[in-house]
Amino acid sequence: MELHNHLREFRLLRDLTQEALAKMVGVTRQTIIAIEKGGYTPSVKLALELAHSLEAPIEELFWLDKKEGLET
Repeated sequence: MELHNHLREFRLLRDLTQEALAKMVGVTRQTIIAIEKGGYTPSVKLALELAHSLEAPIEELFWLDKKEGLET
């Protein structure tokens, strides 16, 4: 399964820069960039902190999708 997110969309809705959001949750701007691009999977704790900081339901901020070609 692959993790997807709407972090950038929720961040922009709140008029936050990557730097501002990073400071709110105690990570670097590079971490926020990596999560937004799908190159880094946040811990459960960080995902919950991001959802709380963005006032977004976690299931709207992050979701899992099956990778194409895989059957379960």
